[in-house]
Amino acid sequence: MATTKTILITGGGTGFGEGVSLGLAKAGYNVIAGVHISPQVTSLRRKAKEAGVENKLRVEKLDILDAYDVKNALTWDVDILFNNAGYGESGPVFEIPVDLLRKNFETNVFAPLELSQKFAAKFIKEKKKGKIVFTSSMGGLVAPVGLAPYCTTKFALEGVAEALQQELAPYGIQVQTINPGGYFTGFNERVGETAFRWLDDTKNFTKKADLTGQLDLLLGNDSGRLDPEEMISAMIKIIPADTGKYRNVLPQFIEDFLKDHQQKVWQKTI
Repeated sequence: MATTKTILITGGGTGFGEGVSLGLAKAGYNVIAGVHISPQVTSLRRKAKEAGVENKLRVEKLDILDAYDVKNALTWDVDILFNNAGYGESGPVFEIPVDLLRKNFETNVFAPLELSQKFAAKFIKEKKKGKIVFTSSMGGLVAPVGLAPYCTTKFALEGVAEALQQELAPYGIQVQTINPGGYFTGFNERVGETAFRWLDDTKNFTKKADLTGQLDLLLGNDSGRLDPEEMISAMIKIIPADTGKYRNVLPQFIEDFLKDHQQKVWQKTI
C-alpha cells in the first residue's frame, strides 16, 4: 500500500502502539494514533514533534470502550485499522473472579470486534479495499499457568480474526494477526501484577508465592524480555503491506515453539 494510506492505531499511547505509530510516521505513512487517556495525547504529540513527524502523526483520544470516542473515530478517513489496544488479567483461571475476566474480554475481544465491524461496513459502503490487523499474542496459541486469563482473550480474538479473514475477503478487505512473543515493553509485567490485587492466601487455593514463582519462570529470563524494537520494526513492515502472511509470529523460535506445542496437544492425555 502506498504511503498516502492512512493507518488508525488503537492503543497508540504505550508500548508497541507508540513505537509503531512513530515508526510508521517516520516511514512516511499518515498515522492516526488513538490513545486511551488524554495525558497520552499530550505526551505522544510532544514525541511526534521531537521526531519531526508531527505532520504525519495525528494523535487523538480513542478509548475503544467509549461510545463517543468510537463514534468520532468513524468520521476519520482510514485505510487500515490496527487493533492494538488491550490489557491483561493474570492468575489461576479456576479462581479468578469472573467479572474481571469478563471485563478483560470486553476490552480485548468485544470492543475490537465492534470497532472492526463498524470499519468493515464503512470500507464496504465506500467500496474501499481496506485492511484490519489485530495484535494477538503468542498467548493466543498457548495458555501458560499464571497468564492464562489474558491468554483466553487472545484465543477468542484468534477465532474472531480467522472468521473475519474469510468473511471479508470477498469484499477485498484484508485481515491479519500479529502475535508477539515475550517482548519487554512492560506490558507482560503489568499483566502479572493484576492477580495480586485479589489473591488472598487465607481464601484462595493458589498462594501468592506460588504464582510469583510461576511468573518469574515465564517472564524473568531472556526469552521473556526480548528487545521490542525487533517486533516494532516487523510491525512497521507488516501492517501497511499489500501481501504477507495471515498470522505473523515473532521471533522465529517462538513460532517453532508454538507449532511444537500445538502438535503435542494432540498426544496429550488426562
